[in-house]
Amino acid sequence: MSPEFPGGISLAEVWQARHRIQGRADRTPLRYSPSLSRRFGARVWLKLENMQPTGAFKLRGASNMIAALLEQYGPDRLKPGVITASTGNHGRAVAWAARELGIPATVCLSSLVPANKVAAIEALGAEVCRCGNSQDDAFAVVDERVASRGQVAIPPFDHPLIVAGQGTLALELLEKRPQLDMVVAGLSGGGLLGGIGLVMKQLSPRTEVVGVSLSQGAAMWHSLQAGKPVQVEEVPSLADSLGGGIGLDNRHTLALVRAVMDSHYQVPETAIARAMVTLLEQEKMLLEGAAAVGLAAIEHHRIPIEGKEVALVLSGNNVALETFERARELERQSHANL
Repeated sequence: MSPEFPGGISLAEVWQARHRIQGRADRTPLRYSPSLSRRFGARVWLKLENMQPTGAFKLRGASNMIAALLEQYGPDRLKPGVITASTGNHGRAVAWAARELGIPATVCLSSLVPANKVAAIEALGAEVCRCGNSQDDAFAVVDERVASRGQVAIPPFDHPLIVAGQGTLALELLEKRPQLDMVVAGLSGGGLLGGIGLVMKQLSPRTEVVGVSLSQGAAMWHSLQAGKPVQVEEVPSLADSLGGGIGLDNRHTLALVRAVMDSHYQVPETAIARAMVTLLEQEKMLLEGAAAVGLAAIEHHRIPIEGKEVALVLSGNNVALETFERARELERQSHANL
């Protein structure tokens, strides 16, 4: 049995998750980017989580946890339904996975979650509760309904089953490119980066694990610096999926990210906008801001990747057209000011 990492999660759980989500979440393509490779003098690969049925990597963790709960407790325990708080993509994943398994779902969303993500969740048949002005407000409603209605909470990131599900992405990366020098992914609650890092540190320790956060509202980064979970003010962002706190009672992902992340970068809105436009123009993919932060970090911080084999995790495509137009306008303005 593989040893547990900080946060109480083992590689064995990732392998179990891989088996459990087969047929529920897709094994997504890893596509070579000639344009980015030429530009940076590297071999750049794009992990296309935007091609998941729900448009984002979150389906991996949600499918794993709900299926595992069914295995453990049976359908009677889940009759009251599952419930979660989300910045959008996790809520959509929970709604999808619950619908596929015939389980009622409730998704609590703050007022900062864009309307397109709310509509996508409602279209999957989940009950949507708009709850306050932050993800912490939404979490409070989840706790209340778990206590009063007996619903089962599906955390967006801070649970071993969620982290293990996201970690299956890294298994796929190593199957295709076992000699990866670097993998770059967005960092918010730590489920994605923690899962990737857990796999890499045990199966490919030479691979550098790079996390990218927002310049403002980076709760995980500030918590790492403080040595404990801290609250930060949420601010609107092109990369809204990276917003939200990590929970003051964080039990798993803070310790895990501290153990597995090799380097970290913060990116401003102008860099995110530029990367979003680049990925549409050069890769022909309309992506949300959180999916573009890897490219944004390489560009903005001039990360030295020349001669390296690098994977960028394109985490999702759930972007409203008005958000992308805002990114395009910001990119134009920043270009004009150069």
